[in-house]
Amino acid sequence: MKNIAVIGSGTMGNGIAHTFAQYGYKVQLIDISQNALDKGIQTITNNLQRLVAKEKISSQQSLETLANITTHTELKKGLKYANFVIEAATENLELKLSIFKELDKICPEGTILATNTSSISITQIAAVTNRPELVIGMHFMNPVPVMPLVEIIKGYSTSRTVIDTVVTLTKQLEKTPVLANDYPGFVANRILMPMLNEAIETLYNGVAGVKEIDAIMKLGMAHPMGPLQLADFIGLDVCLSILEVLYNGFKNPKYAPCPLLVNMVQAGKLGVKSGEGFYDYSLSKKAENVAPSFDN
Repeated sequence: MKNIAVIGSGTMGNGIAHTFAQYGYKVQLIDISQNALDKGIQTITNNLQRLVAKEKISSQQSLETLANITTHTELKKGLKYANFVIEAATENLELKLSIFKELDKICPEGTILATNTSSISITQIAAVTNRPELVIGMHFMNPVPVMPLVEIIKGYSTSRTVIDTVVTLTKQLEKTPVLANDYPGFVANRILMPMLNEAIETLYNGVAGVKEIDAIMKLGMAHPMGPLQLADFIGLDVCLSILEVLYNGFKNPKYAPCPLLVNMVQAGKLGVKSGEGFYDYSLSKKAENVAPSFDN
């Protein structure tokens, strides 16, 4: 299994493509926009250059990694040689269902279809295919080349063979696979998102300011990043989407998104990706307000 297709060239998609390519896999990176693909490749190039500068890889390894990645704007062409597919598109149910319907039509019968979703039901995604036993969740953490965890989520019909294959594949990337069952938010976001939401509620209620909330959690709880800065780094729109999945899945008010979060997303204040969230990431601001870099 050396030919990997990655659907989506955004933050998670290009990170997944980078990681597989660095470990010698041939990667077909697929997106509907050539501009998005170009941005993804530029991000990978920049991150590889940082690794070279820090002497974690050689210049030759950087070149070989980039040579292992081919970009495509047509799904059928990108999937031509792939025997393992990872979908890393936007965290939107309808989009993912549409993609998996197409993957099921195009990919050979034995192709494993993985999704990098951070909260959406694997069982629901698998149900739109004729191969539910071959559909699995493979939730990487951001930034993908750095973070060691991959949350492996078993859908209702996912076969033991597929689980074992994905666990082995994860270990070949020198990452740690941890298994979870298919419930809203799985483990990582079922625990993380209510904490981030509560930090936003704390700000919304005027208990403390942004920097004070983050400082207390960093200094008092030994978190490497404050919850509001982490929310910015993840993307406030992504946080909102995951909380909505949790709220709709469990029908429990403890998962209801804070009104402040909803308003910020509606106003386009999405965090690092938009240049402003709880912090301002414009070039005119001091470096202390900027989220951690790739190599931190």
